[in-house]
Amino acid sequence: MAAEDPTLAALAADTSHDLTSDDALRRIYSTGPGDTSLAKVCDHVHPLYRPYIEAAPFAVLATRGPHGLDTSPRGDGPGFVEIADDKTLLLPDRRGNQRIDSLRNLVHDPQVALLFMIPGVGETLRVNGSARISAAPALCERLAVDGKAPAAVLVISVHSVFFQCARAIKRSHLWDPARHIERSTLPSPGLILETLSHASIDGADYDAALQARQAATLY
Repeated sequence: MAAEDPTLAALAADTSHDLTSDDALRRIYSTGPGDTSLAKVCDHVHPLYRPYIEAAPFAVLATRGPHGLDTSPRGDGPGFVEIADDKTLLLPDRRGNQRIDSLRNLVHDPQVALLFMIPGVGETLRVNGSARISAAPALCERLAVDGKAPAAVLVISVHSVFFQCARAIKRSHLWDPARHIERSTLPSPGLILETLSHASIDGADYDAALQARQAATLY
C-alpha cells in the first residue's frame, strides 16, 4: 500500500480556492457547453437511444435520501432495464444484500439517475427521472428470470436522456483487457469483513464459499 502524501493532503485541505457559486464555476469553465452538448438531450427515450438501453448489461443507479446520496451497481443480461414506452423504464430489483439503500432513498425522494454502460463501447447513456417502487405481482412476474421474480420493480418516469462522450472511458482504458488487473492483488471480501468485524466473521470461510453462494443466489 502506498504511503500517504502529507503534501497532497495539505493541498486538498486548502479551501481558499473552492468554487462555491455559478459565477465562480463559469470563471473556470468559461466556454460553457457547446451546441452538441445541448442538442443531444431528449425528454424521452428517442429511437436512437433505445438500442443503448437494450444493449446495456450494466447500469449505475443514483438516488438521494435523508442520509445523503447513494449509487448502486445494477446488472443482468443486455436489456435488463426494459422500455415500457418512450417515457417509462422498468428496472427489476433482483436479489441483493437486503440493505435496500436505494429503495429506502426513493421512499423519501423519487429523483433517480441511471448511467448505462456497454462493454466495448466508449459512449455511456445518462437517464434522469423519478421513480416509484412497485410490488405488483403481475409486473414482477412479467420480469422474472429463470422462474424467479424480482421482489419489486422500479417504474422510472424519464425526464431527460442523453449520451456521454467517450473521453472518460478512453482515459480509463476501461475495456482494454491489457489493463485489467488480477483480482488477487486487492483485498478479498472475506479479508475486509474479517477485519472490519474484528474477526467475528471468518474471512477465509467467507471467501471459500463466496463464488458458489453467489452462483446459487443470483436471482
